Amino acid sequence: MKRYFSVIALFAFSLTAHAGLNKWVDADGKVHYSDAPPPENVKAESVRNIAGKGQTEAPATFSPKSIAEREAELKKSKQTKEEAAAKKAQQDAEVAVKKQNCTASQQNLRLLEEGMRIVTYDEKGEKTYLDDAAREQQINEVRKNIRTYCN
Repeated sequence: MKRYFSVIALFAFSLTAHAGLNKWVDADGKVHYSDAPPPENVKAESVRNIAGKGQTEAPATFSPKSIAEREAELKKSKQTKEEAAAKKAQQDAEVAVKKQNCTASQQNLRLLEEGMRIVTYDEKGEKTYLDDAAREQQINEVRKNIRTYCN
């Protein structure tokens, strides 16, 4: 029963949505806008229906576009959307690479600062151990990478 009552109430309230808009000027020169009719002794003019409901003709400023013009607008908007999507995808990829580089640099710094002996391999494939000067140089490079990638 409540459901039926609420549907009827909503229907009754929606009937006022199609009311026209009147404009009139009172004796003091003040302009009034209202959906209620003005007083009897005042001349009112009907304001154009802004919602466009109930219009039988197109507005005077309306000029129909040809099919070619509509297609050109559609292609232009589609191209703009595609360019924006491509730009967004590129930015997302750059952010992902930057995050990956940041994580790798932080791990490298942690390993270098632990103080364990670090082994590197030269062009011939021979093992060499990092001395303290080379370790400090690599730590400085990794810190520079962290400043670049992790902001």
